[in-house]
Amino acid sequence: MSSIPELGSSSTTSWFSGSPASRAALVLALVLILLATSGWTAIRNHRPEPGPRAAALTAWAHGRVDGRELPDPGASAEAVAEFFLSLDRAQRRRLADRYPLVVGNLGGVPLTLRYRANREALRQARAAEEERTHDRRLTDLGRLQAVRRVHRFTSMLGHGRQILAFDPTGGGRAAEVFGDLASARRVSVVVPGVDTDLLSFERTRRKYTAPAGMAQALYAAEREAAPRARTAVIAWADYTTPAGIGVDAAAGRLAEEGAVRLGSLVDSLPGGSRVSLFCHSYGSVVCGVAAPSLPSRVTDIAVSGSPGMRAGSAADLGGRARIWATRDADDWIEDVPNLELGALGHGPDPVSPSFGARLLSAAGARGHAGYFEPGTASLRNFAKVGVGALGSVSCSGGGDGCRTGANGSTAV
Repeated sequence: MSSIPELGSSSTTSWFSGSPASRAALVLALVLILLATSGWTAIRNHRPEPGPRAAALTAWAHGRVDGRELPDPGASAEAVAEFFLSLDRAQRRRLADRYPLVVGNLGGVPLTLRYRANREALRQARAAEEERTHDRRLTDLGRLQAVRRVHRFTSMLGHGRQILAFDPTGGGRAAEVFGDLASARRVSVVVPGVDTDLLSFERTRRKYTAPAGMAQALYAAEREAAPRARTAVIAWADYTTPAGIGVDAAAGRLAEEGAVRLGSLVDSLPGGSRVSLFCHSYGSVVCGVAAPSLPSRVTDIAVSGSPGMRAGSAADLGGRARIWATRDADDWIEDVPNLELGALGHGPDPVSPSFGARLLSAAGARGHAGYFEPGTASLRNFAKVGVGALGSVSCSGGGDGCRTGANGSTAV
């Protein structure tokens, strides 16, 4: 498989150039290669990787507080919230300190307690990785990975950071809040795509291509667009993403699993805030799968660099959310044919006029990962969608077609 280009590499565009027929034939050939090498077993026989969270869930199942059973981790956010409201402050803190990998990831737990629990989980995970840096049973690469994770966890423990979810199992998952989520009237959720894990959750170089940087840029842009609006932005990398080009990236299994987790996040958000989803690359597949079952508080779904949303049209996504889409001229995803072959492929192109999405300008954005770069029209438009200033978004190709009937011109 060494001859297949990496996602986003400079050679990717040349692979997908040529006539539509030749590109379709190429994709079909790639699919057959992937199935021959990875096989359908990559889809059918996936098993969750055991790790510290699994151990924490086992301990939680046997835990008690004043003789009472602890809530099922699958319980509704309302049931979990009711349980924690029945505890005093000391009891809540004991649970957070004793079971941080459960409490920190449990919808319905008070936000400040989740942040506290995840800081403890990060400290424990960092200590475990520090030990691995000296483990001679590991390869040099294994020890180097441990060093990188120590650095990442140290960064995530930085002052003022609000980690909403954290699980170090495997490549790991995380979510971070920018702003005051408890008081926000509008909440934006950034849903990233392939190759997202704890090590790529944030970056020093190419900062705005990583979930934390994307969310940070969106929050700053929303504050600029509507300084008085009560907003918060979540960098939501709390699902298992595909690893590069492969069967998982072309299939919907991980999107279906991610859609369930995304729905749980939305259900657990405090208060009656309006919610907008900003879904990049494979993240748009997750949002498309989730869309029909999302509550009415989700008012807008904006996709960028999308390979498809597993829907025939915007109307097929159901729900009441407005569907927005954008793609810049340099994004190689444009050259990927929107095919469906059995369980593979994600359906029509969301920026195709026939799909029916509201098309936003992405002027200034470069490449597949440039949509959240400060100064781009795409980021400005995302911010206006996030704060509800829909009457001032800029449409693709000029004009006002994307604003027609949007019914929103003021930020609240």
